[in-house]
Amino acid sequence: MKRLLTFLVVVALIGYLSFKGAVWWLADQRLAEARKAAENVGVIDRGEIRSGIEGRLVLGDGSYQDFRLTQPVEFDRVMFDAGSPLALVTALLNPADLPGHWSLQAENLRMVLDTNMFRNWVTAAGDMTPALFAPVCGPDHRQRLGSGDLLRLGVSGVSGESLIIQSRDGVYGELTTANTGSVEVDWPGAHLNPLELSSLPGSSASPMTVTLRDGGLMRRVAAYCSRESGVDTSEWAGIVVETFSDALKARGFSASGQLLALYRQWLTEGGELTLELDPSAPVWGIPVRASTEAPGASLNARYNRSEVPDIYLTRVEPELPVRPQAMLEPVVTGAGGGELVAGWNSADTEDAESWLGQTVRVTLENGNVVEGRLVSIDDSRMEIARLMDGGEVAYPIAIRLIATFEVWRRGQSR
Repeated sequence: MKRLLTFLVVVALIGYLSFKGAVWWLADQRLAEARKAAENVGVIDRGEIRSGIEGRLVLGDGSYQDFRLTQPVEFDRVMFDAGSPLALVTALLNPADLPGHWSLQAENLRMVLDTNMFRNWVTAAGDMTPALFAPVCGPDHRQRLGSGDLLRLGVSGVSGESLIIQSRDGVYGELTTANTGSVEVDWPGAHLNPLELSSLPGSSASPMTVTLRDGGLMRRVAAYCSRESGVDTSEWAGIVVETFSDALKARGFSASGQLLALYRQWLTEGGELTLELDPSAPVWGIPVRASTEAPGASLNARYNRSEVPDIYLTRVEPELPVRPQAMLEPVVTGAGGGELVAGWNSADTEDAESWLGQTVRVTLENGNVVEGRLVSIDDSRMEIARLMDGGEVAYPIAIRLIATFEVWRRGQSR
């Protein structure tokens, strides 16, 4: 009996070690393939590989650096749960042969924000079509909310957790962050194949339910951007909604009054917004009417759990907005003594690093003036990004050639 028990213990130990070794080797091979597939767009650092006899594969202390971003996305733990040891080994042998039910969970996802999150070559190669969701955040109405603005709001980084569950009923996903809100997606009938992500939109005939929660961020953004733009919150929201409407017209659509009102409400108040979208349909399933069509279908939308009717688009002739060639000169209105007003304020180049991401104006010794967003600075030069039709172009300027350095901000009136 003792020999039998010893034999069984030895067999179990050998089987356990064989399973752990096989899972480690197969996971290392699959992750090497993933690194090679992503080598043109980024670098994957898988971190440590661990596994559990219950059918879990765990990666610890890894990261992903996208070449378009200046900061990596890091994680403490990413766990793939196949449900059983056999299902895990089968999935690693052939990633296309995933079980009917599996989950992928990431813990302590985090990314530190930089004043300039996108590389200069990315912003310089921007689309000519105006962005849809890019709130105005500066005295020049072409200046959009960026990572530098979030830093000045006190948001130094984004951190949270994510979860994806594939079941026989469909796909469920959520991303929850600290102080910056969350997003949930519930898609009945959908099937997620990691090797063919392009097939996901057509995998289900049912619409997906997307729920956005801002976590109080939108009120802070509205207060900050309206102050930076030199207008009150109501006027700032009107400018952003008008920009959104113009961007839709450039794509050949006109938004309904209720859609614009809903967007304005979300900008100033935030809250919970739930939409039913169809990724396989044109414009994500938002009803599109002809200009002469009678009232018809509306997008299923709820704001703070109350239904919002008449959310639709109307097809119009595409109309690209006219953009001025030069930066708009901010207008400073008079104010009483001691009142804070927006305007150009002189600053010392030695303190220029504290103004990264801000709108600045530099006058050179030869009289030339360069105005734009301060994106970087070192001991000998600074880079100022200017807004162009296609995005931003960064201009390097030697500090020794600078006669005056000014920052656009709110300061004491004189």
